[in-house]
Amino acid sequence: MSETTLERPTDRSSAPDASNLDARLETHRVELTGYCYRMLGSAFEAEDAVQETFIRAWRGFDWFEGRAKLRSWLYRIATNVCLDMRTASQRRARPVDMSPAGTTEQGLGPPLSESTWIEPVPDDRAIPSGGDPADVAVARESIRLAFVAALQHLPPRQRAVLILREVLRWKAEEVAELLETSVASVNSALQRARATLASRDVSVESPDPLDDDQRALLARYVQAFEQYDMDALTSLLHEDASWSMPPYELWLQTHADIRSWCLGPGIGCVNSRLVPTMANGRPAFGQYKPAPGGGWEPWSLQVVEIAGDRISGITLFLDTARFFPLFGLPPRIEA
Repeated sequence: MSETTLERPTDRSSAPDASNLDARLETHRVELTGYCYRMLGSAFEAEDAVQETFIRAWRGFDWFEGRAKLRSWLYRIATNVCLDMRTASQRRARPVDMSPAGTTEQGLGPPLSESTWIEPVPDDRAIPSGGDPADVAVARESIRLAFVAALQHLPPRQRAVLILREVLRWKAEEVAELLETSVASVNSALQRARATLASRDVSVESPDPLDDDQRALLARYVQAFEQYDMDALTSLLHEDASWSMPPYELWLQTHADIRSWCLGPGIGCVNSRLVPTMANGRPAFGQYKPAPGGGWEPWSLQVVEIAGDRISGITLFLDTARFFPLFGLPPRIEA
């Protein structure tokens, strides 16, 4: 990774005190992780980017202009780190973005590389706690899988402009200074980015929190899945709800295909247990299926999307060896 003048103010006349720098950097870790996650689409790459940001901050601290805000300077470094990363221009996706819905008869096919997919991120790693509830709501909405997938269709610098302006609510002048460009260029990039997202029918809005009916819907989903009652489960889904299983490209949509999959290739999930968590601003569950020697072993991380009074999508991330530790989920459940 290269270092550029984006990170290095040239006036050294007011170098700030470096005491307790580690603690000061840590106060920005979560928001920077959320920013880098939106840029890169991977929780693991986002954490690597933040760590590199902190390393560069330490190395360049004697160059830091003390009259500038530490937070702004860190975003400047983090943006540069993300733009430098070889994966920044790589377009991660969801299965629903890659091909039409399939059928049970097609089979899973070969697993694709982990770098293909938008990966889940724990809410507590990417959304700062406290603060203005409206800002927290926007932060939660802007890490949902569909939004992060749509961001991948933007060139990296345009992606940075949109996140800084629309999600973090920076002024155009501040973004122009960070990217060392003009306000007119920032506004033009933002306009193009908005058009791209509109064409993909996504936006940054402040969603309403889950209401009592939706919480009851989730409770019925857990009960239906654990009892493996496919009639009850599909009754909770919209007619066009999606069911996808990264790292496989195959995804399903009709109730008939979802039932057929769960009662066919997925029959090993009978008698599973679900452990609640939160991912990408949405309800999520660690799924454990029965283990041969008793108890339950990890099988998938389920991210559940709700629209109105029904479930609109379920994404089952199958790489539990990577994701369960990230989410702090237990390695198994004993009988």
